[in-house]
Amino acid sequence: MKLKTALILCAGFGKRLMPLTENTPKPLLKVNKITLLENSLNLLSDLGIKKVLINTYHLGDKIRNFISNNNYNFKIEVYEDGKEILNTGGGINNLIKNSNEENFLILNPDTLWNKNYAPLIDKMEELYFLQKNLNILLLASKEKSFDKNLIGDFQLKNSNICRGNNNFVYTGCQIINKSVFKNITKKIFSINEIWNQLIFEKKLKGFESNLEFYHVTDLSIYKKLLELDKVF
Repeated sequence: MKLKTALILCAGFGKRLMPLTENTPKPLLKVNKITLLENSLNLLSDLGIKKVLINTYHLGDKIRNFISNNNYNFKIEVYEDGKEILNTGGGINNLIKNSNEENFLILNPDTLWNKNYAPLIDKMEELYFLQKNLNILLLASKEKSFDKNLIGDFQLKNSNICRGNNNFVYTGCQIINKSVFKNITKKIFSINEIWNQLIFEKKLKGFESNLEFYHVTDLSIYKKLLELDKVF
């Protein structure tokens, strides 16, 4: 894998998982006796990532303690969003300022990542560099989603992402180039602002996953996932 640095976004409040997330940050909730954060880290290990940057806000000390008490074959750095939560775009922008890399793999730990995603992400990375993309998202069709209530985020046409008949959901995995943030002056913003601009410029790319998509959307879905004998 050409990518050396990955980001894991762990700063959310986990409001849809309350009361479970009142004292436990969502990335440390468990499915199949393993935390969501561990799923992400194990996948990054399988991919050969060398360095991981994690942002925190809500109950950040517990995430730091978790990292301190576990050993991985790459360097992990944890950064606080600060006095205010920076939202997805602001959180990513804040993390990449701490790296000299130009391209980053980003994971949202809400998805139940597993080793089967590694070859898909390898292919997505190959397409990203081959086409000299600035941003590519790993998408799944709504039919592949365990949560049948998801309304969809995008439409995918010949690897181009657009809005409209949104038959695809964002899995929580993307590759992004630092340059897409160069004109951003505000500190707090959603990554959707970046995506919408790239869609307008016809520069946002998508790569379709063929795997069943398991995502901890809310408390109801989390409980249903716990009822499964084995998710993957």
